[in-house]
Amino acid sequence: MQLTVEGAATRLEGPLLFLRRTLDVGLQDAVEVRGGDGRPRFGRIAAIDEQFMTIEVLESTAGMALESTVVRFRGEPLAFGLGPGILGRVFNGVGQVIDGGPPVAARRRMPIDGLPMNPVARALPRDFIETGITTLDLMNSLVRGQKLPLFSGGGLPHDRLAVEIASHARLRTERPPERLAALAPQGGESFLGAARRTTGGEDFVIVFAGIGVPYDSAEYFRRNLEQRGALERTALFLNLASDSSTQRLLTPRFALSAAEYLAFELGKHVLVILTDMTNYCEALREVSSSKGEIPSRKGFPGYLYSDLATLFERAGCLRGAQGTLTQLSILSMPADDIGHPIPDLTGYITEGQIVLSRDLDRRGIYPPVNVLPSLSRLMKDGTGAKYTHPDHPALASQLYAAYARAAQVRVLASVVGIEGLADADRRYLAFGTAFEQTLVSQNEARTLEQSMAIGWKLLADLPRNELTRLSDAQIAAHIETRP
Repeated sequence: MQLTVEGAATRLEGPLLFLRRTLDVGLQDAVEVRGGDGRPRFGRIAAIDEQFMTIEVLESTAGMALESTVVRFRGEPLAFGLGPGILGRVFNGVGQVIDGGPPVAARRRMPIDGLPMNPVARALPRDFIETGITTLDLMNSLVRGQKLPLFSGGGLPHDRLAVEIASHARLRTERPPERLAALAPQGGESFLGAARRTTGGEDFVIVFAGIGVPYDSAEYFRRNLEQRGALERTALFLNLASDSSTQRLLTPRFALSAAEYLAFELGKHVLVILTDMTNYCEALREVSSSKGEIPSRKGFPGYLYSDLATLFERAGCLRGAQGTLTQLSILSMPADDIGHPIPDLTGYITEGQIVLSRDLDRRGIYPPVNVLPSLSRLMKDGTGAKYTHPDHPALASQLYAAYARAAQVRVLASVVGIEGLADADRRYLAFGTAFEQTLVSQNEARTLEQSMAIGWKLLADLPRNELTRLSDAQIAAHIETRP
């Protein structure tokens, strides 16, 4: 039932409208606000007490006058009308089509705050998602149903990395080891050629959300996804930096609602890419301050952790459901501080992190992924003989150990000089440089097999007695057979 209130507005502060409470309404209920200009503006109830209520207006409040403001309460939470036609379309931050095409034919309206997921109904995330990025696929594998954040910094190429992952990500379905050789590109075949030949791409889709991005970044996302042929399997949500902060708070919720529909209603495997979650948190701080809430660390509200959890925990696998929802959330660490509240709390909620390095970026290495602090806690559940290759986990472990040793040798060399190093340490020093320049750095997408081949080649330059993470059979099969 819809109710209308007129003349109850007491204050307007930015995107927040404060009203006297004259009727019983529910928190997060949708409303329609009409000012003196007669233009409808949508919003939702953000706070309620015994005397007043606060409404988040999702559009510009310019031109509104308190005495002529009329508010219509819809009596239900904000919902998003969804249908199969959302793929290949571009939306703004609140689910409105902005690509010039017709509205999406809705088959189901879903609340944007998500449907409660019974913990007992969750299934353990499994199955490997190949992104084409070696430092992810080989060293910190993304698993279907996982929530894995990417910690970046201002000026680092996370936008480019996000587009490349969205363009190249694919599933590698369960297969016995004897069929693994068929996955490698044949002849001069490209990564995408191998992807089309080895996977059923129609069941794997992308939901991409740009949160608080400048116009040129939004256009970069749209143009590159279209040019790479990825837009047809993508639902693209773009919230601009010029949009209101309240609208920014809803962008990931609209995007995740679309992902839940695709995953749990249509049975597709969905990869959600959210960038930049720091802009979301800054908007949350701004709105919280406008409400007069008591701030916590660095001015952020005390409920920042639980608010982020309501977004990240929407990823996962459900028992009996064909589809899955995987999240790759990108955030910029303020001042490159990994201990800042945003990356700090994100790390507690999610299953690992991928960290970008400013030092690698300055040295021209792309993507500048810092392998040592990066971690995928679910990698062991989506790799190995059943999902990738029997020797994949051991190879990743040995590469990690060798690169960590190389980092230690670099510190030692800065003190005693290269001439003062033992022969084995000099080989590790050379390994560290080669690791960054040939394995971390890449100009085009690689299959897992191509990444593993580079890894085996790098390890061949180390003393055999140092390869303690590999079995004798693995050394004989992949290293001693090399010329």
